[in-house]
Amino acid sequence: MVYLTVLARTLFYYIVINIAYRFMGKREVGELSIMDLIVSILIAELAAMSIDNYEANILQSIIPLISLVFIQIITSRLILRHSKVRDIFEGNPSVIINRGKINFKEMLKQRYNISDLLVELRNKGIKSIEQVSYAVLETNGNLSVFTKEGNNFGSFPLPIILDGVIMEETLKEIDKSSTWIDDSLKKEKLTKDQVFYAFYHDNKLFIIRNNDIK
Repeated sequence: MVYLTVLARTLFYYIVINIAYRFMGKREVGELSIMDLIVSILIAELAAMSIDNYEANILQSIIPLISLVFIQIITSRLILRHSKVRDIFEGNPSVIINRGKINFKEMLKQRYNISDLLVELRNKGIKSIEQVSYAVLETNGNLSVFTKEGNNFGSFPLPIILDGVIMEETLKEIDKSSTWIDDSLKKEKLTKDQVFYAFYHDNKLFIIRNNDIK
């Protein structure tokens, strides 16, 4: 009887967790943010505790599990719409190599050592740092690398405006001024506060309005 109870709970949580992840959205393991990873660990712990303690009321695990799912969904929507919330929960990508030069200050800030960098480069088939033009440490921990011979940084979509805030660092990277972005917005009859996301790609400015995501 005990084994049947454990088996039944295992199958039950298998179904419940699959449904929960359907609601939270599909992501590969390597694409999980810190928040997604924390929620995943907590859900797994709750399920394991309930299966192990088969005499306990199953609602003691289901209620916090459902609560975690709703918290994750609400937080994800806030992150989508508000850059300040996104910065708190997910942080920002970090440029580790900038125009062929290692940014040691940023590496120290991210606790990312030279061995980590070299391992990631080797995994991408890059033998030497001299081959790299730019390397960006993404918020999910992956390293995006742009070689001098391959795709350059200019072919990578660069954020210009996030939730109405102009990214001054990006403007410097593409050698553009605040006047350029102001003129570009005027042509579209927009103000920066009306822009949800604008990015620069292949020498063109692409704009997503706030109304486009409602």
